[in-house]
Amino acid sequence: MSDAVETNPYEQLCGLPFFTLPLDEDPVPGALPEPDAVAWRLDCGYEEEWTFTRVWQRFTQVVDTGRVRALVIGPWWTGDYSGLGPAMEQIIADAARFPALRGLFLADVDSERCEISWLRMTDVTPAIEAFPLLEEFRVQGCGDTYEDGDLRLRPVKHEHLRVLCLESGGLPGSVVRAVGASELPALERLELWLGVEEYGGSATVADLAPFLDGGRFPRLRHLGLQNSEIQDEIVGAVASAPVVAGLETLALSMGTLGDEGAEALLTGQPLTHLRELDLDHHFMSPAWTTRIQEALEPHGVRVKLEPADDIDEDDEWRYVAVSE
Repeated sequence: MSDAVETNPYEQLCGLPFFTLPLDEDPVPGALPEPDAVAWRLDCGYEEEWTFTRVWQRFTQVVDTGRVRALVIGPWWTGDYSGLGPAMEQIIADAARFPALRGLFLADVDSERCEISWLRMTDVTPAIEAFPLLEEFRVQGCGDTYEDGDLRLRPVKHEHLRVLCLESGGLPGSVVRAVGASELPALERLELWLGVEEYGGSATVADLAPFLDGGRFPRLRHLGLQNSEIQDEIVGAVASAPVVAGLETLALSMGTLGDEGAEALLTGQPLTHLRELDLDHHFMSPAWTTRIQEALEPHGVRVKLEPADDIDEDDEWRYVAVSE
């Protein structure tokens, strides 16, 4: 197998390591990994002749798409930036060629290529609907910042989706409400980066109610409500939410969590059944972080408590981990 297979645990989809399809030369026999052994990542690179249409054609010609289990869409443009819509239309048009697809990640783009809030998205619902056996769906992108490129989602019914992750510097409230109105009986892991109002983040605590009552997604074992500028309010709601009793891991990280949220956690329902509580990138005082550790770690809970960078105790300004 080629050395281009990635082993970073953060670069996996459906448990498969990312492998970026090489574009510079035709593969020799045996140079590419087996179609079902990696998550195939498509990246148009910096050469203008490699349009997404050409990259897609190459991919479907040199790889047995009938065996592909996971697909990652990296930068889909060359030269002038363009939105995701046309590329996604090509993927959906060829959906029948991917009967084994179980994982799809749209917009795996680092900040050197494009900031997350600048990624022009589209309605991603058709991508879920086109693959009825999909188990993991992950999206990065902007919120309501472009009239022709907003991240959109309609309520969807899907029997097999187990993992849904929407990563944004500003997740629209309409998208959050659509998730809450969706029928996803197999969902085990839900991760939402809510972001900030400046970049389209308009979700409220009320929008989270369907996730918190415990009845909408009965198989949910991980809940991540993260990266929010109203993190204390969210934590306050989670502290008494019925869904927590069924969780194994809970992530309330990346946002503006302070002492108010810490107090809500410790005065709310017991959290000692959790395997992990992720509170990284926080603004809590040392006294409250110590109280959280003392309350949970003796029960075997792994508590992640890395503070936000550059905290100024004399400055009340807080910021989320990912916005622009």
